[in-house]
Amino acid sequence: MKKRQQGAGVRHSKARAPTGARKPASKHPSAPGVCVLSVDCTIAESAALKASLLEVMHEPAQVTLDIAAVRRIDTAGIQVIAAFVRERESLGLQVEWRGTAQVFTSAARLLGVASVLRLPEQVS
Repeated sequence: MKKRQQGAGVRHSKARAPTGARKPASKHPSAPGVCVLSVDCTIAESAALKASLLEVMHEPAQVTLDIAAVRRIDTAGIQVIAAFVRERESLGLQVEWRGTAQVFTSAARLLGVASVLRLPEQVS
């Protein structure tokens, strides 16, 4: 049986996790408003991912999602991120993309949500 990792999704620097625990969200310490997605953005981590993104939902400044670390993503992960992007857009708030992860962009295109996510041709 595969052991479930706790707190995956996005890492924020606001909260400190116990040693050995993965944080669901992390704001890049040197760049305000940068959220780094974790290695796994799957159904097992979707609740933690959603909670982490809700922390920055109403942040007035632009939020940047860094996808460079993503190695696994499924439909649930894409749905949580798409809902976050759509909700911020409905509030008149921006989301920017940073980094590259072929698995992320491929999943978004396969599921037909690349335009909803406003993914540029090449995220860098």
